[in-house]
Amino acid sequence: MSTEPVTVVARRVLDDRGDGAVRLGAGRAHGKAILLGEHAVVYGAPALAVPVPQLTAVAKARRVGGDGPDEISFAIAGLESPEVTSLPTDGLQHLVTEFRQRAAVTDPMRVDVLVDCAIPQGRGLGSSAACARAAVLALADAFDRRLDAGTVFDLVQASENVAHGRASGIDALATGATAPLIFRNGVGRELPVAMAGSARLSDPAGFDAVLVIADSGVSGSTRDAVELLRGAFERSPRTRDEFVSRVTSLTEAAAHDLLQGRVAEFGARLTENHRLLRDVGVSTDRIDRMVDAALAAGSPGAKISGGGLGGCMIALAGDRRESAAVVRGVRQAGAVRTWVVPMGRFAGHDD
Repeated sequence: MSTEPVTVVARRVLDDRGDGAVRLGAGRAHGKAILLGEHAVVYGAPALAVPVPQLTAVAKARRVGGDGPDEISFAIAGLESPEVTSLPTDGLQHLVTEFRQRAAVTDPMRVDVLVDCAIPQGRGLGSSAACARAAVLALADAFDRRLDAGTVFDLVQASENVAHGRASGIDALATGATAPLIFRNGVGRELPVAMAGSARLSDPAGFDAVLVIADSGVSGSTRDAVELLRGAFERSPRTRDEFVSRVTSLTEAAAHDLLQGRVAEFGARLTENHRLLRDVGVSTDRIDRMVDAALAAGSPGAKISGGGLGGCMIALAGDRRESAAVVRGVRQAGAVRTWVVPMGRFAGHDD
C-alpha cells in the first residue's frame, strides 16, 4: 500500500492545532495470526501466534504544549479507508487514562494521534491491538517517556479489554513480537524460529515452512464468538473441559514440532484444531471450504485463525512452490486476498 496520500493527510491533520510548543512522536506495530489455541487461551490453555510483519500499523502523535484542558483525538487511515476517519474511542480513551497514570504525565494532554494501518479490521489479524500498541509507543515518544515491555503490554491490554471484552492478552504481545510466540496465562515466550525482519538467531530451530493467510472476505467478531462459546460452555462444562484439554495438548505438541522442525506433524495439529473450532461453532462454511481447498492443494494442515465467525484461515506449506498452489486453491474457494509469511530458511528471501 502506498502511504503517500496518507502522509499528506496526516501532516494536515497533525498541523491544525495552532500555536504552542510542538513535540512529535512515532510508534510502530504489526499484525499477527493465531496458529493454535484461540478461545481455549481465555480458559488457561496455551496458544501459539506468529507475527505478520508485512501488515503494519504506524502511529504519529503530535503533542501541543501550553495550558488548557486535555484535547485528545485518534484517527485512522490505511488499507480499508484511504481517507482519515475517527477511530472508535472507548478503548483508546481508556488507554490514555492508563497512560497518564503509568507514565506519570501531569501536563495537559493536548495530542492528536493518527494511525496508518495496513491491517484489515475484523479479520483476527490483531488490527485493534496493533493500532493500540503503535499509539502507546507514539504517545510515549511524544511525552518523552521510556516504557518497559510490561507497561506497554498492560496499556495495550487495557484498550483490548474494552474493545473485545475478555481479551486473553496474546494480541497485545504478538503485535510486538519478532518470532512465533507461545502464550499462557498472560506470559509469552518467543520461540527461536527465524522470520522476516527478526534478528539473526545463534541457534535457530529448523522449522522451514511457509504460512498462507487467507481472508474470507467476511468480518468476524471476537466479542460475539467469545460470548457464543461462554454461553455454550456454561450450559455444558464438560464440553468446555474437553475442548480446553484437547487444545492444550495440541498446542503444546505443536510448540515442540516448531522447535524440532517437524512440519508434517505441525500441520496435522493445525487441522485437528480446526476440527475442534468447527465443532464448537466458530467456523463458517466459507472458511471450511477454504481449509478443504488448502488441504487438497497439498497443505500439510490448515485451520481457521482468530476469533472466528468470519475472518481468516491459515494454511501451512512445505516450500514456496507449495504455497503458490495453496494460494490458488484458497482463492478458488472464495478467499478475497492472501498473505504469505515465510519461516526458517525461507525467511531470508524477499517476497
